[in-house]
Amino acid sequence: MPDVDYILGHSPAEIRRLKLQAGILKPITERLLREAGVAPGMRVLDLGCGAGDVALLAADMVGPNGAVVGIDRNGDALSAACSRARGAGHANVEFREGAAEDFVDPAPFDLAIGRYVLIHQADPTNFIRSAVSHVRPHGLIAFHEIAIYGECRALPPVPLWEQCWNWVATAFRSVMVHPDAAGRMTAYFHDAGLKRPTIFCETPVGAGPDSPLYGWLACTLRSVLPQLEKIGVSTAAEVDIDTLEDRLRDAASTVHSQVLGPMQVCGWTRL
Repeated sequence: MPDVDYILGHSPAEIRRLKLQAGILKPITERLLREAGVAPGMRVLDLGCGAGDVALLAADMVGPNGAVVGIDRNGDALSAACSRARGAGHANVEFREGAAEDFVDPAPFDLAIGRYVLIHQADPTNFIRSAVSHVRPHGLIAFHEIAIYGECRALPPVPLWEQCWNWVATAFRSVMVHPDAAGRMTAYFHDAGLKRPTIFCETPVGAGPDSPLYGWLACTLRSVLPQLEKIGVSTAAEVDIDTLEDRLRDAASTVHSQVLGPMQVCGWTRL
């Protein structure tokens, strides 16, 4: 499968963004894992593990008698993941460099999970088939995807919030083949020969000056800013990235607005 350009990069600032994002997404991914039936003693494979947030969450849930393996193509992200696992005292987690379609392990897994991975695939159906190949019969497949379609509104309206989301979405759509993967998960599972998944959707919402959503959106825009400049949509001067988080916070707080993040779609099925 041809690669899809990964425009977020792997800089220290991006690793920090991933950690901020993980705090926002943790309760949603945890719900997915619990509803799918993750239990102590299971073996879990985290596909495209990045800095290891999903792997560490799964490690807590499977306990010391379980095991988690995270795989990713980027060595810098894996170094961060290994360091965090050691710092958390997780002896039941390991990380390996590689792609899902090339990964080999002598024992099958009880669950394979991916968060924000289908949107980065040239062929999501084949990626799901690769995930299935690592799971035992009657095991579990689960995905948590972001909806790179639709709007992220604020009420009362905050034009700067909506403009920033439009910039982020435009950057992603300029390289992604399937930015709407979150909305097509049922079809992808069907095309991969799987049972219809159990699906749910949650939307992060923030209000007041302490919401982490302002930082999340600003940091994401910082990571995709080179792509926006490359495609001629916006410039660093126009975005003024170093003041953006504060301006978002002030704009929303001034009108006592609730800001919505992008929809989070989760689905799982049993083989």
